[in-house]
Amino acid sequence: MAKVTAMVATEHGWKYVQQLCKHWAHKLDVELTDNKGVVKFSEAVATMTSDEKGLTVVIEGEQAEVLERMKGVVSSHLDRFAFREAPLPFEWQTA
Repeated sequence: MAKVTAMVATEHGWKYVQQLCKHWAHKLDVELTDNKGVVKFSEAVATMTSDEKGLTVVIEGEQAEVLERMKGVVSSHLDRFAFREAPLPFEWQTA
């Protein structure tokens, strides 16, 4: 399984994780706990956590092209919720 990770500096990371999980819960399998949101797409899983430094997003999937597409999906949705500070500075790194 391939994996990409991005750490995004923001003071509102947990707020964005909650909003995004609630948004996707209407169509996808979503788990939201005290400090983590997990969204299960058909071909990938996005795990989002936050702390005082910012937001960490990890996307796992079987195919590189799926990961590329999901990076765009997750980052564009987060930017919508973070419109006051968008675009967020996603710096994706391959694991």
